[in-house]
Amino acid sequence: MDINFFESLKLLFQIIAVIFVASYLFTRSRYFKEVITGKISIKTQIILTLFFGIVSIYGTLGNIQIHGALINVRDLGPLVGGLTCGPYVGIGAGLIGGFFRYTQGGPYMYSCFFASVMAGILGAVMYYANKKQFVSTPVAIIFTILVETLHSLIALITTTPPSQVVSIITVVIIPMIIINAIGMGIFSTMYHNLIAEWKTMDEKLALETEIAKKDAELHIAAKIQQSFLPDTLPVFPGFSIAAKSCPAKEVGGDFFDIIPFQVIKLSKESLGIMIADVSGKGVPAALFMALSRIVVRVVAGWFDEPAKTITYANTIIEDNSKTGIFVTLFYGIINQEKKSLRYVNAGHNPPIIYRQTTREFFELPLTGIAIGVLPDAQYDQNVTILQSGDIICMYTDGVTEAVNETNEMYGENRLKELIQKNEYLEPQKMVDKIINDVNVFAGNEPQFDDITLMIIKVE
Repeated sequence: MDINFFESLKLLFQIIAVIFVASYLFTRSRYFKEVITGKISIKTQIILTLFFGIVSIYGTLGNIQIHGALINVRDLGPLVGGLTCGPYVGIGAGLIGGFFRYTQGGPYMYSCFFASVMAGILGAVMYYANKKQFVSTPVAIIFTILVETLHSLIALITTTPPSQVVSIITVVIIPMIIINAIGMGIFSTMYHNLIAEWKTMDEKLALETEIAKKDAELHIAAKIQQSFLPDTLPVFPGFSIAAKSCPAKEVGGDFFDIIPFQVIKLSKESLGIMIADVSGKGVPAALFMALSRIVVRVVAGWFDEPAKTITYANTIIEDNSKTGIFVTLFYGIINQEKKSLRYVNAGHNPPIIYRQTTREFFELPLTGIAIGVLPDAQYDQNVTILQSGDIICMYTDGVTEAVNETNEMYGENRLKELIQKNEYLEPQKMVDKIINDVNVFAGNEPQFDDITLMIIKVE
């Protein structure tokens, strides 16, 4: 049969296209994953030997001969088997493909049998030389060209008559070298992409596991932090109190506290109130929040003056603040009999007092800097006399600095208008109404800061 160089390439492309499809499907099997991990069981080695042996057989089925030389890609099976799986698979596939070629007869059957086994052996040698790892694609292509060239030289020297050398080289050898090199390049690319894909999947799984672990830890941390906040607020005759904290993340830096001094026998007629905002967000802020709350709560039992309490607490907190975190805090003591509020405002948003009798607002101004900034900071205290119907609103900046889609802030004016409009509501309903109004105002904008609110109504 007359055939030229381009017809040989076309035939070999048709053969190798089927091999690519079969190889792609096989590389997606669990057997080939053992190849990637380098832990190939005996059963898998047998299956791989059969697969690459069948590939070698199929590579011989072109049924076109030139002077007794079959146009084929038979060596690709044992060569890939040796490069990816080692000697057992490479040599086994070479024996299968070589024996099949031997049964086809012809002057080249001995050299082709030997060449197929040699391809598996050389692939296995490269496998060990590269520490049982598949070589890079350029190296695989060059290696294939060298092996096929060696195969061709053996066939030319031992079997080919001088008169047939040119036609064998032109129509058989060069197309076979080209197609085998292309086939190896495509398989190598497929192999390395598969490694990258599985590596990505493993990294994704590890990342998802780590995220799930952190989510669980944050959930536990959120429960622990929530336990720091009072579950129920104490009954304090003459006053109604409600409070709520909504962290922007799983955990936050805002907190509030109600300190019933009768527990530590400071004064049964006094009640400590506190609201604070730790700089930053997340776990660091939550840890600093826990430290600050515990310190202030303990120190509050030692002194009956808010200024002394906060001054002493500041020294402790600043000494333990190693990361530049600070806390703004409002701390006051309500006297039930005198209806007075003695307080320290350490850099916090000034609480608002709404006086129902005059329908006016006034604020409780700063009396010192934030806690944890300077070790020797001094704090003054103020006192204000409360009247029946007064509403005290203590809040963190997550309320007034909430923004909507147009980047407009909620602001103090909206807060004051809402308090005045709902002055007859019970404190708990007023707290819920304010937080809901802030959320409605923000719309689809994410909550960027913790929101904490306390409402105290003088009965």
